[in-house]
Amino acid sequence: MSDEKTLRVAVLGCGSVGSQVVRLLTEQAEDLTARAGARLELAGVAVRRLDAPREAEVPEGLLTTDALGLVTRPDIDLVVEVIGGLEPARELILAALANGASVVSANKALLAEDGATLFDAAANAAGGAGRDLYYEAAVAGAIPILRPLRESLAGDRVTRVLGIVNGTTNFILDKMHTSGAGFSEALDEAQQLGYAEADPTADVEGFDAAAKAAILASLAFHTRVTANDVHREGIAEVTAADVASAREMRSVVKLLAICELRETASGPAVSARVHPAMIPDTHPLASVREAYNAVFVESEAAGQLMFYGPGAGGAPTASAVLGDLVAAARNRISGTRGVADSSYADLAVLPMGETVTRYHVGIDVEDRAGVLATVAAAFAEHGVSIQTVRQEGRGEDAQLVVVSHRATDAQLSATVEHLRGMDIVRDVTSVMRVEGEGD
Repeated sequence: MSDEKTLRVAVLGCGSVGSQVVRLLTEQAEDLTARAGARLELAGVAVRRLDAPREAEVPEGLLTTDALGLVTRPDIDLVVEVIGGLEPARELILAALANGASVVSANKALLAEDGATLFDAAANAAGGAGRDLYYEAAVAGAIPILRPLRESLAGDRVTRVLGIVNGTTNFILDKMHTSGAGFSEALDEAQQLGYAEADPTADVEGFDAAAKAAILASLAFHTRVTANDVHREGIAEVTAADVASAREMRSVVKLLAICELRETASGPAVSARVHPAMIPDTHPLASVREAYNAVFVESEAAGQLMFYGPGAGGAPTASAVLGDLVAAARNRISGTRGVADSSYADLAVLPMGETVTRYHVGIDVEDRAGVLATVAAAFAEHGVSIQTVRQEGRGEDAQLVVVSHRATDAQLSATVEHLRGMDIVRDVTSVMRVEGEGD
């Protein structure tokens, strides 16, 4: 350590989050010193362009384009990585750990892609003594969810984590629900208000949520889960009719990250998936509006817990970064490290086909005698029982809306394909999973 009473901090990236980290480190210096037990001195800020506009002023002389040189300086104790992406973030984090620094990251994509490499490097840093790798800000912005999973619930058995972890998609679906707008209209509004990027693919196709689901499942079930292990579907195919149908069922449509502990014939296993789903309007997640996030945790002893708050934004995310930074600083002062990565369970990750779920299926059918019985027989043939069925319209406008009981996703998918091949079925107009009541 460079100074007994001072820890020197390097920040990688000075965009929306990085700027707020720099601002808070500067404005709250005295409070942070009192909380951490040492002065947190900003030693350098690595950026791509020195002349780029920034939300917060960086003290003179601290900006540099040499990120690798910054994190490998012998006087750097703590490194904050908020540049995102896989490279050069991975190289820089590994270099920082090898140099003996503790690291705080908000990089969900890298952690979900190659967390194992980073955790192993943290464990082996400082000649085997180990260094901290904290990443609370990688999931759900300011909401404290990772530390409760890693520490507060360490004595419990978590069975399910169900969450709205992407503010952009929640804003879009909320607007579709409240205004009757279609997906494109709601997306346009989200972009105009700054909730969605010009290229919204990572959000609306579920990539962002899938990375977060991998991190949540890894922590909850002590098993290394990557983004590739997570079944992913986005919201681009959700229609105004789907949302209206959910409303008629006293439900709402949300993009959910669902991580579950499942008992199988060969023992416990993990299921991790991201997809739009209908949930009853009485479920706590149904009331999560606009761009907010919420995570619902179920465990054997504690029961049901819910964590709610702003899931993105420069200042909220910087709040989580600074919380980790203070924790890492305290550990450096005391000569310890925080709770390390726990993957002792090493459970199998189930393919989506073996996941147990329910379906809401809209079927455009011919209005003639025996149609309902024929459709019911198709469900029964694949071992799927029907919970509810109703008919909407008559004649050319006749449609059946079927909600199934729980079955494997493979059984339900096979049922839908069977329906699409039937002469009496003009079209399967909607297929959406159902979560919540009846689980």
